[in-house]
Amino acid sequence: MLPKLDVPTYEVNLISTGKPIRFRPFLVKEQKLFLMASESDDPKETVQVIRQVLKNCIIDEVDVDSLPTFDLEWLFINLRARSVEEIVNLRYKCNNNVKDEEGKDVKCSGYVEFDVNLLDIEPSKNPEHTNKIQITENLGVVLRYPTFEMVQKYEGLQENDLMTNVLVDCIDYIYDKEQMYYAKDTTRDELIEFVDSLQQKDLEKIKLFFDTIPEVKKDVTFDCPKCKYKEEIAIKGIQNFFV
Repeated sequence: MLPKLDVPTYEVNLISTGKPIRFRPFLVKEQKLFLMASESDDPKETVQVIRQVLKNCIIDEVDVDSLPTFDLEWLFINLRARSVEEIVNLRYKCNNNVKDEEGKDVKCSGYVEFDVNLLDIEPSKNPEHTNKIQITENLGVVLRYPTFEMVQKYEGLQENDLMTNVLVDCIDYIYDKEQMYYAKDTTRDELIEFVDSLQQKDLEKIKLFFDTIPEVKKDVTFDCPKCKYKEEIAIKGIQNFFV
């Protein structure tokens, strides 16, 4: 029998709970999955592969499919850093408005390359963020974080329909002074009726929850070598750090 290689383990805390999660680097068998996904232009396939690789590599018990989008991104960035290398080379196309030879406004289209150290990335947390929304003095709602599966499910919907469906899926429970009404024990039609009965001021309170959700991003400042324009961009989204 051939000897088995020792595989190191690492630990990272989930953003949503602070709970430590242990994982191992991905191996050749997982790298093959990434190679197959890289040949596809379908972002859904990329996310599916990332979820499968995380399921393979996470040592502790955790339901990867139910993780918030930012936790999935956070775990993958740390897994990517420990499995391949900490430094990722990214290429950005400058979109600054410049004049062409005829004096017309055009995009610069110069390219900038820069390195990002994945282990330098820190998740942003807004102090105003809370998942407990007090609608009235006697009524409130507690929300869950959206997952990648949820976001992809409603891709392409109009903004109002998207907001309603995502909000319904994110409701954990509704409460008043007497009891809690869990979404899992309530029909979807009843939840939609509840959302539709909210006033605009109530929606603004709920919108703050989505607007202040933790983000995994890196702010980068650079000068375009072509037009010399100084620009600051936020590197975020799981596609930017895909192997």
